[in-house]
Amino acid sequence: MKRFDRLRQIRRLDPERDCLEIYRLSSAYEFPWDHTRALELALYRTYAVPSIGRLLDRTAELTERSQKRYDDTSLLLGAVVEHGFDSERGRMAIRRINQMHQRYDISNEDMRYVLCTFVVVPKRWIAEYGWRRLSEHELRATAAYYRRLGELMGIQDVPRTHQEFEECLDAYEAEHFGWDEGARRVSDATLGLMASWYPAPLRPAVRAASRALLDEPLRRAFRYPDPAPLTVSLVSSALRLRARVVRALPPRRRPHWARQNPEIRSYRAGFRIPELGTFPSAGAGCPVRPLGPLAAEE
Repeated sequence: MKRFDRLRQIRRLDPERDCLEIYRLSSAYEFPWDHTRALELALYRTYAVPSIGRLLDRTAELTERSQKRYDDTSLLLGAVVEHGFDSERGRMAIRRINQMHQRYDISNEDMRYVLCTFVVVPKRWIAEYGWRRLSEHELRATAAYYRRLGELMGIQDVPRTHQEFEECLDAYEAEHFGWDEGARRVSDATLGLMASWYPAPLRPAVRAASRALLDEPLRRAFRYPDPAPLTVSLVSSALRLRARVVRALPPRRRPHWARQNPEIRSYRAGFRIPELGTFPSAGAGCPVRPLGPLAAEE
């Protein structure tokens, strides 16, 4: 197999009908490392919306149990990609996600924004740091994949096209990004978690590199100082150098799934999907309700 053979395979598929297969080929074969980093940044980005960051701080899941929360989120989202929407494992993962969200008073608009980050942030990351840009087929398939996921999560008014996802994200951030003390605590804890994956002497540099990847609206929302221009240049150059190296390598022959990420550390002996995530006591409830066959199985 040659470097661009899989892209040719993707272009022979239908972006709507085959959206899951295309998304798997893109995320598990072509860009597994980039997708992991981009989805980390996507979830991190949502903390800058005060209603989201404040809720996450109140639950203490990301400030006191950062590693487990990271692992559970990665494993639940990854199970849907690996096994599909209609598989037993995929349905269990979506059900578990819905059960968690229904315990909190989360607006449909916030849920839709989070979904938008999963579509838009990987596209922008790969355009900047990937070994090639995403094709139009991949962009259309990504939009179709997350449109389906949003429907199964009961999110209303989900954008249909990639451009609509981008417009929704940009407008929501422009209107809602802002300072919140609790959100800053969640942000600090997340940056600390990412640094903890590296040897202690490297952790200050990892924190600095992570902050250098934040754009100005994110830094302003969290009241972080601007990084040194040299740091930004070094981080960007390192990521672009990595992309050139990856481009020269043979294509991946086996998929890399989320459960294989070395950053996941809470389940050395394995895991069961129904036991992942949080199990909060019943509260005010959440207006986001699951649709279709998943609703009857709660």
